[in-house]
Amino acid sequence: MLELLVIVVAFILLLLIIVWAHYLTQNRHNLTIDNSFRDETNVRLYHEHKAEIERDFQQGGLDKESYEYLVAELEQSLLQDIQDNASEASQTSDEGSSLSIMWPTIISLFIIVFSVGLYNDRGSMELIANTPKSQGNHQELDEQQRIIVEIQKLKKATEQEPQNSDAWYSLGQALVGIGEFDDALTSFDKVIEIDGEQADLFGAKAQASYYKNEQKISEEVQYYIDKALSLDAKDPSTNILLGMNNFINKNYQQAIDYWQVIVNENRPSVNIEALKGAIIEAQSRLSLTGGKENVDISDTGPQLSLHVSVSEEILTQLSAGEDKVVFIYAIPSEGSRMPLAAIKVQASDLPIDVVLNNQRAMTPQAKLSDVEQVSIFAIISNTGGAGIKPGDFKAEITGVSVDKKETIELVINSLVE
Repeated sequence: MLELLVIVVAFILLLLIIVWAHYLTQNRHNLTIDNSFRDETNVRLYHEHKAEIERDFQQGGLDKESYEYLVAELEQSLLQDIQDNASEASQTSDEGSSLSIMWPTIISLFIIVFSVGLYNDRGSMELIANTPKSQGNHQELDEQQRIIVEIQKLKKATEQEPQNSDAWYSLGQALVGIGEFDDALTSFDKVIEIDGEQADLFGAKAQASYYKNEQKISEEVQYYIDKALSLDAKDPSTNILLGMNNFINKNYQQAIDYWQVIVNENRPSVNIEALKGAIIEAQSRLSLTGGKENVDISDTGPQLSLHVSVSEEILTQLSAGEDKVVFIYAIPSEGSRMPLAAIKVQASDLPIDVVLNNQRAMTPQAKLSDVEQVSIFAIISNTGGAGIKPGDFKAEITGVSVDKKETIELVINSLVE
């Protein structure tokens, strides 16, 4: 808070310095116009013109009367020019002295009064003291501010249109995002009051209550879940919640089952691709715990058992840094290099036993049972991205039959140059 005040004061002082520095610089110069040069020029021209008149008179080009008239006219013109120059200099001097101190004083007063007024309006000590300190990066702060602004807009919309169920629902979702769960539940109740009981509304209430209860299913949460499923057994929000709760509690097969229900429904309002990614992650973790995946029992395709480990030398290098991603996959020995089966683990999981099979396929059109031989890779990614890049550590075995029954030893022991 003190630092902010110092910055504000310093900024005001800088503005004042600029204003007064300009005035003081200008004040060093003589503000009165020096017309001596112009007077000297007029006198010189007077003598030149008078000499010409006298020359004409002596040569007989002018009579005496004309000569005297022209000389008198020339003297009068010189006198008039000198008087005009003196009057101009006096006027300029007067104007300069009247403005010399007023304009920087007025500007300085304006800067001070404007700054104090702006501070009293928007920068009070109380506001500064209550300003939250940044605890994350600027992107997180900007996102939080954006949500707060959006909530204010939605609250205003519900005040102007109390029967706008869409605004109430969006407000409830936004309030969940900032942890205002009680207010979110109130918003969802308002939607139910307007539109009637619907599965997705009770699913939304279940989610809000679940987060309020520190991600545990309490009696209240279970009531909302049961109510939602009684209205729609395949309600996306409720099944996503149940899948997430099982995933957190390491019940990966149950999580897969709930999420698969939504994927099979393929409703347009649901991000199916994200759910597929979550299912793959759950399947990977399920295999690491020795559990069975949710597979079709009629699938009797290839099952390549791998024991993946890392050499002591590379293990020493890895221990000095952060945990890294490990990609384990098989590609055809000939032709395309599209992985036929893949799994992602962490370097801290090594050594590990995994199985590559058709359920690990990236796409249904390319799987282990489509080829006879494969090359198997285990890559510790230096950047976290897929593929083999300089700086990665790798293990590689080529010409492996997909019908191989013995466990395949894969030791990561080389650096990709």
